[in-house]
Amino acid sequence: MGNAADRAVRVRKCGRGFSAFLILCFLCIISAAAQETALPIDPARTTVKFNLGDVLHTVHGTFQLKRGGLRLDPSSGKVSGEIVVDARSGESGSNMRDRKMHKEILESDRYPEISFRPDRVEGAVASAGKSSVKVHGIFNIHGVDREITVPADVEMEPDHWTAIVHFTVPYAKWGMKNPSTLFLKVNDWVEIDLATGGSIATR
Repeated sequence: MGNAADRAVRVRKCGRGFSAFLILCFLCIISAAAQETALPIDPARTTVKFNLGDVLHTVHGTFQLKRGGLRLDPSSGKVSGEIVVDARSGESGSNMRDRKMHKEILESDRYPEISFRPDRVEGAVASAGKSSVKVHGIFNIHGVDREITVPADVEMEPDHWTAIVHFTVPYAKWGMKNPSTLFLKVNDWVEIDLATGGSIATR
């Protein structure tokens, strides 16, 4: 009888322990989900600029955002979502130069999108104020995925966020044509400046 009673007590204790473990796991899941922040991207707050240097001057141009949105878990640094640019929207102020860019370099009719799909943040994003971090992810241009890490200055406010990103695209190294001619030499790389932002929604 004593052994049976002892076993019953142990079973009850194990059951209570297992229930407590399940509750703890559930609370951890809820807590993790609550920390995830949705970061919709507002096209009105987004600019994509490029700069291409040559021997005489620097060519300045722009692209237009096509769509985008991010989700950030500040506790783990994980990021999901995408920023997609309309490759066909690129313009530099010269119709002749832009036709060459779209037809011979970007081949934008064939590859109409340029995208960045981040997967993690290196460094801590403060819940309020400014942070300087690095963002790792996959950059797709000319139909090819490239793994990159870019610096980003992020600012979080109670109801909105902003980010400024600057990076270099070595387009010639990545298999795209350099438009240099016998009399005009341009760099093998192009500088990209992305400024974006939007509202904040925490789950």
